[in-house]
Amino acid sequence: MRYELLVGLRYTRAKRRNRFIGINSLVSMIGIFVGVWALIVVLSVMNGFQKEVRTRILGVASHVQISSIDNRLPDWRSVAALAAQHPRVRATAPFVQAQAMLAAGQAVRGAVVRGILPEEEEKVADIGQHMRSGSLADLRPGEFGVVLGADLARGLGVLPGDKLALVAPQGLVTPAGVIPRLKQFTVVGSFEVGMADADAGLALVHLRDAQTLYQLGDAVSGVRLRLDDLFAARSVARELMTRLPQNVFASDWTRSHANFFRAVEIEKRMMFIILTLIILVAAINIISTLVVAVTDKQADIAILRTLGAAPGSVMQIFIVQGMVIGIAGTLIGAGLGIVTALNIDVIVPAIESAFNIKFLSKDVYLIPELPSDLQAGDVGAIVLMALGLSFFATLYPSWRAARVNPAEALRYE
Repeated sequence: MRYELLVGLRYTRAKRRNRFIGINSLVSMIGIFVGVWALIVVLSVMNGFQKEVRTRILGVASHVQISSIDNRLPDWRSVAALAAQHPRVRATAPFVQAQAMLAAGQAVRGAVVRGILPEEEEKVADIGQHMRSGSLADLRPGEFGVVLGADLARGLGVLPGDKLALVAPQGLVTPAGVIPRLKQFTVVGSFEVGMADADAGLALVHLRDAQTLYQLGDAVSGVRLRLDDLFAARSVARELMTRLPQNVFASDWTRSHANFFRAVEIEKRMMFIILTLIILVAAINIISTLVVAVTDKQADIAILRTLGAAPGSVMQIFIVQGMVIGIAGTLIGAGLGIVTALNIDVIVPAIESAFNIKFLSKDVYLIPELPSDLQAGDVGAIVLMALGLSFFATLYPSWRAARVNPAEALRYE
């Protein structure tokens, strides 16, 4: 073992004459450990929330959506066949989407009406997996059935089998004026995907019924695509744009929900910066620990210098002392953070049960459980950042130790 490492490790342990150095080292180590642990757990939970919300959004939205400028796609079959040729496209489904007013008794609600082919829609969306009553297969052409979001059905006060009136904004021009088109639909089911926009404002009908209601003939509003990798949506949309006919464009889910995911990403970065301050404070504490150690060990430094130790070797001694604190705190924090993040689904319910509290109430929050998604990249970045701050914290005290004058240090010894 090199003597610089040996002496640095010995200096980490306090002697009887100066316990302050050992206590200060312990406090610095605890600070780094808490910061690293908190960063790993918080970022894992935020990743879990982001993944959970993204899954729920994509349960209703599509990975890629192809539509035209006027929201009318007559030759949609050829467009769907062209898109299906892309190696990453796994399924396609046509849709009609428009605004409407739903009325049941005295209750009136605005909603987005989406016409679908049930057998095709289940290939590109997960709504069929979140049905509370009925199924998408109950939507049959010509029967004018409708499947409502759970909150929308609750607001209208309807149950499966009840009738409601659907009023389309496109009216019929008559000598008496413009009369809105009105059609009676039968509620055949409801769904709850956990997204407020869908549960409170989406109504599903059969594609043929929507085409009839909105007088589209054989045209549709667009074609929805499901990919083998949702993160490839942007590149797939760009590639399809070069193949699609004029006035037809493709958009991906990152554009349709760009503001939400951008806000989540900014919040994640801000939490990283805020929690990094804990580690920064601990790193600053390492500076004070080493400054005190350099002052206390001036005689030892002078003796080493007279024995032939180079200034660089003296620097290495105190860098080792500071890095022992940083490495120990980082490894303990990373280990405990990984264990906590991987078992948060067990730890949180145990705390709630022990103290009879509920962190996320189902009546208030969209996601009632704390999800966790531990990512190796985040753990690696946190560990490297903590070690980097610890290393930089050792430089000034070590440089100061290397500049100690042996004659001055030994004058009063």
